Amino acid sequence: MTDTTANEDRKAVAEAYFKRMDAGREFADLFAEDAYVCFPKHAPARGIEEVRRLFGDIFVLFQSVVHEVAYFNYVTQGDYVVVEGTTHGVLADGTAWRATEGLGGRFCNVFEIRGGKIQRLHIYLDPDYGDADTARYPWLTATS
Repeated sequence: MTDTTANEDRKAVAEAYFKRMDAGREFADLFAEDAYVCFPKHAPARGIEEVRRLFGDIFVLFQSVVHEVAYFNYVTQGDYVVVEGTTHGVLADGTAWRATEGLGGRFCNVFEIRGGKIQRLHIYLDPDYGDADTARYPWLTATS
């Protein structure tokens, strides 16, 4: 297998993760049994059962989420795929967000993928999709 083919295979696993998630389909099979996942403001998940719990905890925050896959930026090197992108959707409380119209919805994920499985995933984003954390960040309520 060439490096280019291996990079495309890893990129396809990362894309499948986003597309399955958005469609509400099972995606835990993309992870290794001993996978490690970090999401902001949540304890890291170690092992597939904790990974399932982590995503279960996160999904209750949303009515819907769409990752804008067509506009992703990818960087691949060795076993790593870095994905920079944007999302839009609706929070459980009905608050809508769109990365191009507010502050929420921008992210960068770092995947480590070996043997076709996600071994490690670090998700970097601000989980305040609705820009509601105004007590700590007063510029969110400042008027121009």
